[in-house]
Amino acid sequence: MVFIPVILAGGKGERFWPLSRLARPKQFLCLDGGGRTLMQATADRLLPLAGGWENLWVITASHLESGCREQLPEMPVENLLVEPEGRDTAAAVAWTTLEIAKRYGDDAVIGFFPADHWVDSQDTFEATLKAAAELATDREAIVTLGIAPTYPSTGYGYIEQGEAAGQVGGLDAYTVSRFTEKPDLDTAKEFLASGRFSWNGGIFVFRAGVALSELRKYVPDLIAQLEAEGVAIYPTLEKISIDYALMEKTDLAYVLPVTFGWDDLGDWNAIERLMQLQAKQAGEPEPENVELGQHIGRDTSGAIVYAGDESEVVVTIGLEDVVIVRDGNATLVVAKERTQEIKKVLQVLKADPKYQSLL
Repeated sequence: MVFIPVILAGGKGERFWPLSRLARPKQFLCLDGGGRTLMQATADRLLPLAGGWENLWVITASHLESGCREQLPEMPVENLLVEPEGRDTAAAVAWTTLEIAKRYGDDAVIGFFPADHWVDSQDTFEATLKAAAELATDREAIVTLGIAPTYPSTGYGYIEQGEAAGQVGGLDAYTVSRFTEKPDLDTAKEFLASGRFSWNGGIFVFRAGVALSELRKYVPDLIAQLEAEGVAIYPTLEKISIDYALMEKTDLAYVLPVTFGWDDLGDWNAIERLMQLQAKQAGEPEPENVELGQHIGRDTSGAIVYAGDESEVVVTIGLEDVVIVRDGNATLVVAKERTQEIKKVLQVLKADPKYQSLL
């Protein structure tokens, strides 16, 4: 069995602005104090499964091509696929799968992994992916990993377990009953209480030929255009996610509920969750504030403070539950519960020519 991990590295990471910018998106940042960027940490995590750099692939956006090469200089140039423009994940998965099938054949097992996730147990992660690859090898299966939910999130998609499909690699496998996108709070609470739902972490494993067959069934125009024209057809492709294009339609979806610690590091609040977890694992008390840079606080609690310049100091007085980010020519101050609105502010900046340097 050949296992080919693919890193999806075209995201913008807008909710980490102003640290994350167009030319320096979230995946190029070190956010966990480990000394490696999120993309490098993802590659480190996948290399043992790939068996070396020659089997690790990346798909990214055109304006991030040089950044990806700098991030992963050991990866062969031919393993980096560059989209001329973003057309969402269905196009990315379809094109990459076609290219991998050309090189390795239809029986190659492919795994797709976002570039910006955090995982706390390498051994458990590897064992889980080996089980997913085994399931995808033994059956006509498109396998997704279901993350055990820790709270009733309204920001994640959910996967409902269907019928039990036996054990693989010591893990229970299930058919997928349904996918649900970002439910309201009451529904999320019901999902959590039922014990049948997992978070959709956006990780998929399948044989190339199985996925291509299903894509030809459910999005035939997308595959036909890519097979006929290659990447040149990209600007005309339908913009649709792999969840909507394939996963919500196929009868071959399976889920492996996983046990390793996971976070998608979606916004600044995720850094607080990560730091609190690390403190707990180290047997230390949770910090009153998360400080990434010099911070002097008076009567300040629950703050997340970042200063990009080591010589700068952020001073706070009488604040609670805020995010303060000082980086380069921009400063962000936002209530923690409203960090999702950062993307709306960026739309304002994009619309005004005088703010283009802030993007």
